[in-house]
This record gives sequence, structure tokens and C-alpha cells, in this order.
Amino acid sequence: MFDLPHLIQSVSYAGIFGLVFAESGLLVGFFLPGDSLLITAGLLARQGTLHLLPLMLAAVAGAVIGDSVGYAIGRQFGPGVFSRPGSRVFKPEFVERTRAFFARHGSRALIMARFVPVVRTAAPTLAGVGNMPYPQFLAYNAVGGLLWALAVPLLGYALGSVIPNLDRYILLMVGAVVVLSFIPVALEVRRGQAGQ
Repeated sequence: MFDLPHLIQSVSYAGIFGLVFAESGLLVGFFLPGDSLLITAGLLARQGTLHLLPLMLAAVAGAVIGDSVGYAIGRQFGPGVFSRPGSRVFKPEFVERTRAFFARHGSRALIMARFVPVVRTAAPTLAGVGNMPYPQFLAYNAVGGLLWALAVPLLGYALGSVIPNLDRYILLMVGAVVVLSFIPVALEVRRGQAGQ
């Protein structure tokens, strides 16, 4: 069976940085365990195996730098991918929709995306494809990355002090966090549908 606490102890802070970076910046990173990684790392910090401050610094750095790489990938390769005539998946009108979306919801979308698995991997690339100005992207990305990289490990840290033997229930807890993280997106989609 997959032993996330053992993996985290093995890779330490550099591994946490690398996993968060890969989840955030590389389009294939959507399958990586960002939330479960940081909750478990927070729990390990509570147990004294890791230190909370370096853990959060590694997560913030991985998130912000990874998102910047994802943005650069979208900015560099997005126009070519989305300008191919006859493509059923990468249509040019998607770029215009992306630009309009970020013009309307840019700050909120980038900050909220950080808390939603899969979306946090795609949002920076889409911001690059949509040509969001990089200084604007970086500011909102830094806020979202900072909030996420502080809140999620602190959740694991706090729960570790309240619930004895929490490490036995880590998969259940991570599943609950993933489900809860989709609630704001569902509410936003519902609000958008009601407004149409």
C-alpha cells in the first residue's frame, strides 16, 4: 500500500517543493497528491517529524514557481496549439473565452483555483494562453499560493492535535478535503448558470 507519510519523510522539504512544483507547473501534474501531501506533512510537523516553517516555505516556493512555469508554457505554446484550424479540442475561440474569463474573474479565479485539485494545474497555463499580464498573474498567483501553502499544512497540523491517531484516517480525510474543495467551484458554476 502507498505510504504517504514515509514518502514525505524520505523526500523531506526538497521533495515537497518538487512535488508541489510538478503539480502546479507541469500539465501532467494533475494526478499528484498536492492536498494530501500538505495535510500529511502538516500532521508530521505536529508529530515533530518535520518543522512547520520550512514545510510551508517549500510549499509556497513550489506553488508560485510551478505556477509561473505553467503560465510560461501556456504563453509560449498556447497560441500555436489553439490556432490549428479544424481542431476539435483546441479551438481558437477557447482562447478568447479564456481571455474574457480572466478579464472578468482573474484575481478570484487564480486564488480559488489553488484550492481545487486539477484546476490548480490548468489555471496558470490557461492564464498564459489568455495572455494575462504576467505582473498581474504573479501577484494573484503569489496570494493564492501563499494562502494554500499555509492553510493546508496548518489544517493537518491542527487536526493532528485534536484527533488522536489521525494518520490512520489520512485517506478518508484527504477525500473529504478534495470533495469540499469542489464546493466553491460548484457554487460559482451554479451562480453563473442562474445569471444566464
